[in-house]
Amino acid sequence: MNRLLPLFFILIISCFWACERELDETPFELGLEYQPLSIGEFWIYSVDETQYLGENDSEEDSYFYKDLIRSTYLDEGNELVYIVERSKSYDQENWSIEKDYTLKVRNNTLIRTINNQPVVVLVFPPKSGTLWDGNSYRESDEDDFEIIELDNAAGSLRVLQSMEDDLVTYRDNRYEVFQKGVGLVEEFKEVLTYCSRNDCLGDQLIDSGSKVHLILTEHGIL
Repeated sequence: MNRLLPLFFILIISCFWACERELDETPFELGLEYQPLSIGEFWIYSVDETQYLGENDSEEDSYFYKDLIRSTYLDEGNELVYIVERSKSYDQENWSIEKDYTLKVRNNTLIRTINNQPVVVLVFPPKSGTLWDGNSYRESDEDDFEIIELDNAAGSLRVLQSMEDDLVTYRDNRYEVFQKGVGLVEEFKEVLTYCSRNDCLGDQLIDSGSKVHLILTEHGIL
């Protein structure tokens, strides 16, 4: 029995060391740094927007968004939720609050909830070719997202959310780009419908929809 005691203590110490090492390495191994989450973190984006109001009718606008993590709370599942305040400005001096949305990590996924609509925008650890359902946490049709570009040297990745265009009835092109240590650096959404009348069917005449392009211009912590 006495001979087994040293071996027993060695095994206990090894287990504690392994657990501590796993806790230290897990955030980096998972790639959580592709979306830093801490109170005071902010991102400023330049935004170009086009709203299609009908055939040969559209409105264009350019402005800035500032997203700021202003607080956190624990939800009913005891999960840490980050509240992001989004403000809008045309001169980066006068800001008006547009809305709040939330970010949280659940089961190695990053969930962004805007207007009570949760979307899985990223999975961890990020790997090129990884495919998942962006609508897996809401009652909606399946929406396949895929990491199509992963540049470890540059620390960036691109998530393709949709690339569809039947050239007759609709177009749905969406993607997001994340940067390690920064978070979301680019977002593109172009969702529109074409005229489907007999006299314009197949002419790709835009009937309605929108195009929004966000590019990161500044990032930091207050």
